[in-house]
Amino acid sequence: MEGDHKVKVSKALSWLLRHGAAKEGLELLPGGWAKLDDVLKRPKFKRVTLQDIKEIVASCPKQRFGLKEDSGVYYIKANQGHSIQVEDPELTEVTLEDGVPEVVHGTYYRHWPSIREQGLSRMNRTHIHFAPGLPGDSGVISGMRSSCQLYIWINLPKALADDIKFFKSANNVILCSGNKEGILPLKYFSKVVDKKTGENLL
Repeated sequence: MEGDHKVKVSKALSWLLRHGAAKEGLELLPGGWAKLDDVLKRPKFKRVTLQDIKEIVASCPKQRFGLKEDSGVYYIKANQGHSIQVEDPELTEVTLEDGVPEVVHGTYYRHWPSIREQGLSRMNRTHIHFAPGLPGDSGVISGMRSSCQLYIWINLPKALADDIKFFKSANNVILCSGNKEGILPLKYFSKVVDKKTGENLL
């Protein structure tokens, strides 16, 4: 599969499994899994093969997808990023005993005024996304874009003490749905660092 086509298929797959399943009439099983045969019946995937999907899943540097086979039937899922409600038994709850080194959210200057005002919002997704460190750090596969301009460190012990739940996905992204309003307030930020200057904006 050529690079451009692979990117298009990967993006279509992300949209379908994260956001568009109901609109497309695709049944998602517990954990967000879908039968691959059902996915490949959609018009956008009519020339896509099982081997193409295997290549996309294996070559994705951010490990966005999971693929499994059971009794000859293949299933695929998005590891995180859903705007649709998915109960995922493969998410593991983060505790202080897990030794999570850092919980960091990456963002951009344009979002900082609203974040400073209200905190981090999960927006239309089910979770706010964090990484266990900065891009390039060991174990950081996904969770933020390398182009982010601001890094927000979370005081994990303080948040956990207030019963804010954090989970880790299969591709090592840390997820948090925030409080009842879907917000992680500013009081749980330990520092906000400008990538360019190193200045702490808190």
